[in-house]
Amino acid sequence: MKKNFIRELLLLVVILLAAFLVRLYKIDNPVADWHSWRQADTAAVSRNFLKYGYDVFHPRYDDLTSIVSGKENPLGYRFVEFPLYNLIHAFLAQSFPGQSLEWWGRMVSILFSLGSIVFLYLMVRKYEGKIEAFLTAFFFAFLPFSIFYSRVILPEPMMVFSSLAMIYFFSRWLEEKKLAWLDYLLFIIFASISFLLKPFTIFLFPALFYLVWKKWGISFFKKRSLYLAGIAIIPFFLWRWWISRYPEGMPGYSWLFNVHGIRFKGAFFRWIFAERLSKLILGYWGLPLFVLGIISRVKTKGVWIFHWWLAGILIYFSVIAGGNVTHDYYQVLAIPIICFFLAKGASFLLFSPRQTFNRFLSYLLLVVCCLFLFSFSWYEVRGDFNINNPEIVEAGRKADQILPQGAKVIAPYKGDSAFLYQINRQGWPSVPVSIDHLISLGATHYVSVDFDSITTDLMEKYKILEKGDKYVVVDLTQKR
Repeated sequence: MKKNFIRELLLLVVILLAAFLVRLYKIDNPVADWHSWRQADTAAVSRNFLKYGYDVFHPRYDDLTSIVSGKENPLGYRFVEFPLYNLIHAFLAQSFPGQSLEWWGRMVSILFSLGSIVFLYLMVRKYEGKIEAFLTAFFFAFLPFSIFYSRVILPEPMMVFSSLAMIYFFSRWLEEKKLAWLDYLLFIIFASISFLLKPFTIFLFPALFYLVWKKWGISFFKKRSLYLAGIAIIPFFLWRWWISRYPEGMPGYSWLFNVHGIRFKGAFFRWIFAERLSKLILGYWGLPLFVLGIISRVKTKGVWIFHWWLAGILIYFSVIAGGNVTHDYYQVLAIPIICFFLAKGASFLLFSPRQTFNRFLSYLLLVVCCLFLFSFSWYEVRGDFNINNPEIVEAGRKADQILPQGAKVIAPYKGDSAFLYQINRQGWPSVPVSIDHLISLGATHYVSVDFDSITTDLMEKYKILEKGDKYVVVDLTQKR
C-alpha cells in the first residue's frame, strides 16, 4: 500500500515538474503576444499597485479612454475582477526583484496551473480511478492551448485553480468524514475567491447540484448548511456594489451574452465547436478521444458528476455566447472537463475488451490520435507566443527612458493598451477624439510606430524628442 502511494506520488510529481518546465517557454516575453491588450491591462494594475500603493479597492491601469466604459476615466480606474491576482503578483515582484514584473506575472499563473493539475487529479481519482486521473493530469499539463493559457498574465489560471478546489472540497464535505467542517470552510473560501475572479463559476454548479441530489435527493431542501453556503457569493455582490460607485472604471459587459445576436447561429457553432474546440484545443484528432470519453461507461456506478460538469460548460457557452465567440480565452474554464473526457477516451482504448476491439489497433489509434492532437494543436497555438510587433517594445523602452514619470501619453495602437504598457505611462491607446481635446485632458506626449497623417502633422507642429526608423516620440507641450 505504501509502495503504491509512493509510486503514485512520484508519477504525479514527474507530471508536475514536466508541466512546469514546458510552461517556462518564452516566460521572458514582453507583454506583446496573443491577447496582449488584456494581459497588459492586468499587468498594469499590478504595476500601479507598486507605483501608487496596494489600494485593492481602487485598482488602476494605463488606459484613460472613455471607450471602455463610455465615461471619462482620468484616474484610469479598472473595475472588473477583484484584484487578488494582481495583489499576489505585485507582492512577489516587489519581494523578489531579481525577476521582472512580467516574469512574476507568468510565474504566478504557472503555479496556480500546477495547483489545478493536483486538484483535477484528486477529483478524477476519487470518482474514476488512478489511470484516468493520471491521464487527465497529463492532458491538462501538455495540451498546447492549456500550456499557453497557464502562463499568461490573466486571472483565468487562478480562477480555474480556485474553482477546482471549490468542487473538490465540496465533494469531500459531502462525505461527512472527520474535519468535514474544514472541508466546508475551504469550499466557502475557494468559492468566494472563484466568484470574485469570474462570476462564470456559477456554470460549474450543475456538478455540485448533482452531488447534492445524489446524496440527499429532494430532501436537500432541509439542509441548512446548503443555504449557509450562500455566503460564498456575498463578497462578489459586495464587490459589484462597490464598483458600481465608479462607473467610469467599469467596462461594458452586455456584449458578452449575445453580441450581434450570435447565439445559436451557424457562426456560433462554427466558432465554438469547429474553430475552438475541434481545431484549436483538440487539434482535430483529439475529437475521437473526447467523444469516446463522453459515451464510455462511468467506472463508479451511478456517478455522473463529470457529465453534469460538461453540461454546465455547454450552458456557459450558450449564455456567454458573445464572449466565447469573440475571445478564445473564455474557453479556459472548459479545459479541465475537456481533459477529463480525453482521458476517458484514452482509457477506453487502452482497456477496451479484446472480444470487441483489436488491442493492437486500439493502441495504435491512441498513439496516432495523441501525436496528431498535440502536433496540430501546437501548430495552431504556437503563433500565440510570438511578438508580432516588436517595434512597440523598442519604442516603448525608449519612451520610458526619456519621458518624465508624470507624462500622459497618446500611443495609438488600434485601441490595444499593450503599447501604453511598454511605455510605462498612463494615456490613450487610440485617438477617439481630436488631439487638441486629448491635450486638454492632460496629454503631454505622443508616441507612434505608424507614420500616418496624424503623426506627420504632429511632427511638424511639435518638438520631436526622439525619432527612429520605426517610431517617433513627440512632446505635445512644446510647439516648433
